[in-house]
Amino acid sequence: MAIEAWFMDESSEDQRLPHRRNPEEFVSLDHLAELGVLYWHLNPDDYENDEELKKIRETRGYNYMDLLDLCPEKVANYDEKLKNFYTEHIHADEEIRYCLKGSGYFDVRDKDDRWIRIWIKAGDLIVLPAGIYHRFTLDTNNYVKLMRLFVGEPVWTAFNRPQENHPARKEYIMSMTESEKVGFAVEAR
Repeated sequence: MAIEAWFMDESSEDQRLPHRRNPEEFVSLDHLAELGVLYWHLNPDDYENDEELKKIRETRGYNYMDLLDLCPEKVANYDEKLKNFYTEHIHADEEIRYCLKGSGYFDVRDKDDRWIRIWIKAGDLIVLPAGIYHRFTLDTNNYVKLMRLFVGEPVWTAFNRPQENHPARKEYIMSMTESEKVGFAVEAR
């Protein structure tokens, strides 16, 4: 089961709604990968013993982990926290989230500054690269249980847009520019 992603409409309705364009414009995993967004689908019911998760953590150096239940009943200042998560920002490090239960939306900006909405559900592990503009919100179910992974000690600092001079943003932009130059010239005969 693959993750669902689509270009968002420009509506200012409830952020927890899907905000699909009409007609819908879906986004492929390949397109997300071009933006540096990585994805795996794992078994959320056995995350403590999941060999694939262990391999991902070892390969990518994710040595810190915690769990977060995000819903009105379990989070103090829930509305304020959700508002903060939904403010467009970047991080100096990758953002790694594994959805164990429930669902929510990560929105990321593409190369043309359009919003792409990524719907994460139980089993979806997503990695957002450092420096990508993004935001998060729950969907109308108002519940998600996330595993948060980090390399080293967790850093929770969000840098709200604009951040064009932030080193992580500059590096991200440079990596996107370099990926467009991949290839080689072929001599004509």
